[in-house]
Amino acid sequence: MEGVRPAGGAPAAGPGSGAGSGSGSGSFPSLFPPGLHGIYGECRRLYPEQPNPLQVTAILKYWLGGPDPLDYVSMYRNVGNPALNVPEHWHYVSFGLSDLYGDNRVHEFTGTDGPSGFGFELTFRLKRETGESAPPTWPAELMQGLARYVFQSENTFCSGDHVSWHSPLDNSESRIQHMLLTEDPQMQPVQTPFGVVTFLQIVGVCTEELHAAQQWNGQGILELLRTVPVAGGPWLITDMRRGETIFEIDPHLQQERVDKGIETDGSNLSGVSAKCAWDDLSRPPEDDEDSRSICIGTQPRRLSGKDTEQIRETLRRGLEINSKPVLPPINAQRQNGLNHDRAPTAAPLCSQLHWLAWWKPKNPPSAPGVWSPGFWGTVPRQSVLLQHEPTAPTAWDAVVGDVPRALRQSRSRKDSLESESSAAIIPHELIRTRQLESVHLKFNQESGALIPLCLRGRLLHGRHFTYKSITGDTAITFVSTGVEGAFATEEHPYAAHGPWLQILLTEEFVERMLEDLEDLNSPEEFKLPKEYSWPEKKLKVSILPDAVFDNPLH
Repeated sequence: MEGVRPAGGAPAAGPGSGAGSGSGSGSFPSLFPPGLHGIYGECRRLYPEQPNPLQVTAILKYWLGGPDPLDYVSMYRNVGNPALNVPEHWHYVSFGLSDLYGDNRVHEFTGTDGPSGFGFELTFRLKRETGESAPPTWPAELMQGLARYVFQSENTFCSGDHVSWHSPLDNSESRIQHMLLTEDPQMQPVQTPFGVVTFLQIVGVCTEELHAAQQWNGQGILELLRTVPVAGGPWLITDMRRGETIFEIDPHLQQERVDKGIETDGSNLSGVSAKCAWDDLSRPPEDDEDSRSICIGTQPRRLSGKDTEQIRETLRRGLEINSKPVLPPINAQRQNGLNHDRAPTAAPLCSQLHWLAWWKPKNPPSAPGVWSPGFWGTVPRQSVLLQHEPTAPTAWDAVVGDVPRALRQSRSRKDSLESESSAAIIPHELIRTRQLESVHLKFNQESGALIPLCLRGRLLHGRHFTYKSITGDTAITFVSTGVEGAFATEEHPYAAHGPWLQILLTEEFVERMLEDLEDLNSPEEFKLPKEYSWPEKKLKVSILPDAVFDNPLH
C-alpha cells in the first residue's frame, strides 16, 4: 500500500549537494541516509525550486516485509525546453533499486567502486496535460512493477532493452502499451558512498514500434523516436494520448531506416524468453542421462549445479564481435573479475547484457513476474522481455550467450557471479557434450514467429540466437558457422549440455529454412499445430498451442 506526500526529507540535502556529493547526510544523518542523499542531490541540481516534490512512498517498506521494492518515487514538474520543442511534463524518479542505506538491509554493500545496489534507478517522463495541476500516480505503480521484476529475477535493465507489456501503461485505451529503456537525458550518474548510480528512463511505445525494436534494435528505434516531436522528441517524453506510430507519421522510416538497418546490421536481438521445448529423437526420452527440461508427458528435469555453473560462466563472459565471434571455454567454477556480470556503472549501461522474462498479471503494479514455474498457473498473460546486444563492441557481445543471462537468474545476492572468491577453472575438454543425431524443436506461436528473425537477422550475419524456456531450464541456441567455441560443430550440428541445446546451421540450410518457413511471417493465416520437417537433416520443428506448454503433464 502506498501513500502520496510531500518529500519532507528533501531539504536535508542542504545547499550545494549537487550530483556526486552523496558523501554525507547533512545535519540529519539518521533521517537522510547517504545513498538517498546522493540521489536527492542530483534531483536538487535539476529542480532547485522544488525541494519538496510530491512523492509516492511505500507505507510498509520492502525491508520490513512490504511488497514494494521502491521506498519512494519522487514526482517533479519539468517546464521542458521550448527551443528544443520539448513540452512541459512530469518527471518521475525512483529510490530503491540502488543502495540507499549501506547497512545490508536491502542490498549487499560491495564497495564504492562498483554499482550501488543494482546500479541504477528508474525515471519516467510523462507529458503534462492542459490544466493538470498534480502528477498522475500510475507511473509510480508501473515503476514498482518493474522493480519487483528486477528484485525477484536478479536481472538488471540496460539502455536499449524493451519490455513487452501488452496493455496500456495507464490501463486506459491508449496505444502506448510497451516500453523501451534509455539513459535519462538530464540526470547524470551519481557517486554515493555505496557505489555508482545511473538513471534509466522508461519510454512508452506502440506495438508497431516494439516490433521494430525486436526486429532491428532498441537503440535504433529510440533514435527515430527522438526525431519525431510528438512521439517523444529529444527527451523521449511519453504522451499517452499519442494516436499514431512513428511509421504512420512518417511512412518512410520503416523502409529507409528500419528495413535498411536490418538488412545492413542484422538484428541486435540475441535471445528471448519463450515457451519452447526440444526432444532428442535419436534415443528414447526415458533415458536417465537425458536431462531435457520440458518433455510432454514427463516431469521437467532440472539443471545440475555443475551444469548451471558451466553455462553461467560461458554466458557471463560472452563473445567478442569486434573481431570474430568466439565462445570461451565453459567453466564449472566462477572466474575472478568483479565487473563482468554487471559492467561498471560509470560506463554506458548499454555495455551490459541480460535476459529478462516475466508474466504480466492482470494488475501489473501489484503482482510481479518471476521465473519460478510455480507462478505459471496464477498469471493469465505472458509478457516477454527481450535481450539485446550492446551497441558498441564489448566483452559482453553475444555468446551462445549474449542470451541466457536468464539461466543465472536464480542466483542469490549473497552468491553473486561477481564474487571474488573463485575456484580453479575446469578446462573445456572435461565438460561432457552429447552429440545428437536428430532433434525435434517445439515453440508456441509467438516464439515461432521469431524464427525468421533468428535466421535472417542473426545467423545470416554470422551470429546466434537463443530461446530460453520460461517453464523450465530448457535453452535452445541457434549458431552459425561463424561462431567459434560453440559445442555444436558442422560435423555434429546438434549438441547438448544438459537441457541446453545448440544447433549449428549452415548458410545454405538457413536460406532453405527461410523459404520453407515463409508462412511464419503471417502466423494468423495458419492453424495450430503446424509442423515443418527436414528429414535429410533429421530436424523437425513444431508450432504448438500455448496449452501444450502451460500444462506439460496434460
